[in-house]
Amino acid sequence: MDFFVRRIAPLALSLTLFTFLILGQPSISSAEDTEENDLVEKSRMTLNAFLADSNMGWFRDYMPEARGIFIVPQLLKAAFFIGGEGGSGVFLVKDSKTGEWSDPAFYSMGAGSVGFQFGAQASEVVLLVMSQRGVESLLTSTLKLGGDVSVAVGPLGAGIGGATAINLSADLLTFARAKGLFGGVSLEGAVIATRDEWNQNYYGKEVRPTDILIKQAVRNPRAAGLKALLARAAAGKSVTDQATTPVLN
Repeated sequence: MDFFVRRIAPLALSLTLFTFLILGQPSISSAEDTEENDLVEKSRMTLNAFLADSNMGWFRDYMPEARGIFIVPQLLKAAFFIGGEGGSGVFLVKDSKTGEWSDPAFYSMGAGSVGFQFGAQASEVVLLVMSQRGVESLLTSTLKLGGDVSVAVGPLGAGIGGATAINLSADLLTFARAKGLFGGVSLEGAVIATRDEWNQNYYGKEVRPTDILIKQAVRNPRAAGLKALLARAAAGKSVTDQATTPVLN
């Protein structure tokens, strides 16, 4: 016992103090420092990046026609024979009468695949919701892309002006910016589900997507930046903040 007190106890205390000094004090979360607020801000940065990207001319041209937008700032995909992908995102809807964008509702996106594959990828993904059917499908608890709604890969390039006609009958148009070992991003079969707990945390009470997106019964001032950028993009205005445009690593 004396040996423990004289030798081991001081060593344990020293290790504890060393860890404390290296790692620092535990962070104390504030009302502004939450996963929900962080996702909304990252969604704004992702949208800003898409609007500034020279390859996203089609995306910019379709923005005024979109009835809603689903933004996933980081969709992670990894595989070693059996693959999977997932991420969190926000969905906003434009009022057909006023043109005003709703506050965001929170969702998750996930998918799995089986087959010979190997690699890793992180993507920024944006879905433009082009039909009322697409909007209504995303108001449900879960949605399977390609099964419940039709999905088309949004083209890259200069834009509508100098391009041939494209079939716009799809409910959703998907756009992605990615770097990694996979050749592309396929969202066919991906499942989107509501994150009710995140919605409750963000708005301070229990709410459903319809309350947020259609009735617009709740507001959070932290979404103002994202909504303002959406309003400018939907109006066809080329206004982006290059300083905050994220670069994929």
